Amino acid sequence: MTGPTAQAATPLQELVPQPVQVQPRADITFSLTATAKIQLGTGTARKPAELLASILRPSTGYALPITDEVTGDGIVLLDNADPKTGEEGYQLDVTPKQVIIRANSAAGHFNGIATLRQLLPPKAEAKTRQPGPWTVSGASILDHPRYQHRGAMLDVARHFFTPDQVKRYLDQIAAYKINYFHLHLSDDQGWRLEIKSWPDLTRIGGSTEVGGRKGQLHYTQEQYEDLVAYAANRGITVIPEFDMPGHTNAALASYAELNCDGRKRPLYTGTDVGFSSLCISKDITYKFVDDVVREVSAITPGQYFHIGGDEAHSTSDADFVKFMNRVLPIVKKYGKTTTGWHEFIKTTKDTTLVPQFWGTETSDANVAAAAQRGNEILMSPANRIYLDMKYNKNTKLGQDWAGLIEVKDSYNWNPGAYLDGVGEASVRGVEAPLWTETIRTSADIEYMAFPRLAVAAELGWAAAATHNWDRFAPRLGAQAPRWKVQGINYYASSQVPWKK
Repeated sequence: MTGPTAQAATPLQELVPQPVQVQPRADITFSLTATAKIQLGTGTARKPAELLASILRPSTGYALPITDEVTGDGIVLLDNADPKTGEEGYQLDVTPKQVIIRANSAAGHFNGIATLRQLLPPKAEAKTRQPGPWTVSGASILDHPRYQHRGAMLDVARHFFTPDQVKRYLDQIAAYKINYFHLHLSDDQGWRLEIKSWPDLTRIGGSTEVGGRKGQLHYTQEQYEDLVAYAANRGITVIPEFDMPGHTNAALASYAELNCDGRKRPLYTGTDVGFSSLCISKDITYKFVDDVVREVSAITPGQYFHIGGDEAHSTSDADFVKFMNRVLPIVKKYGKTTTGWHEFIKTTKDTTLVPQFWGTETSDANVAAAAQRGNEILMSPANRIYLDMKYNKNTKLGQDWAGLIEVKDSYNWNPGAYLDGVGEASVRGVEAPLWTETIRTSADIEYMAFPRLAVAAELGWAAAATHNWDRFAPRLGAQAPRWKVQGINYYASSQVPWKK
């Protein structure tokens, strides 16, 4: 096929993450036209369809009505996908008149739509009307993820980010089949979510951030619920984190009774860690934790509640165990499953809990023991996948305590064979955290997250057998035109052959 239509179609070899099976059909091209409809053969696809329409209407200028009648040209969303696709997979078939996506759940449809977006020209992502044609190369795709959990974390405690800034990041991660968004809502430098039974947590603890900027730097519960709904409408489940018993100075500055000496701590705007702790011996501490978990669980539909648990250097081992023995049942009482940084797992043998490994070594006896018992491990090794680590010594943003992580470094590890004693079957998934000690703007977020967020998405989705840097790098580089249209401030690593 020759001519402008063929040139406009996005090559199937440029998809990120890599699908399980792609069969090109060189004799077929689909073109989205002004009369096209988004057609639903299943009720589970309505939210995915609404997301797709909201993306394509501004750029195409087309009405793209969503209809329950499957007839005529357009994009068709059906159920009854091949059982091989599982709960999150999909089949995508391009015919001359239709793009047909089959899935067994809303999650599968969100993932199929993410692929369709990449099959369309990059200008489909524009917020203003663009000239066509809107062509898609002929293909049959069958796809499903390697891991059930593909996450991104944003720290809004060190520097606060507005709801609109968080939504911008949610839009960006949704394009790469990220399905969990971990929101780090409290730390020494700030408490970021309204707790109605403890109002000074935000009035005092949410009044500042790293560097000393002052203001009402927090979310109301209504704003948080709106963020949770916004994420859900993109196929993403929010996991709230309230770090404890350490990383708690913002709470200790808000309420004197949370300190063993009964005196408030001064607000903290630096970047040190490990100096704070809730008072383990006081019953009021557990009333506080109970209230926080109760209020937040009531407005969080997702299954998981993250309790932190890392870097509790000023808490003795005995007190750490005592604290977790009282806190873990509180989370369960409110119907949530505990996840936390991997240190907490040494205090329990409950195999339903999810430790998140963030270490820089390839062995951890407590995590390996948990895996042997049956716990699923979430992989976030800091020297591979922490998005706030500098790319190289000249990177102006970020830190380097876990090392310098160029794009190839972030790709060249295998989550299912990285940690001694934690095999493929024990890995729940991959999450890319972004800590914000040095991150102040959306442009900063994007520079540190892209392209490494897309790398994390690849590691979490694509089959281990496809893992090859030389084949992956051109696919990653092909994302550049799309990011430019979206206004993403990405790092143009010299390791990647960026498409113009």
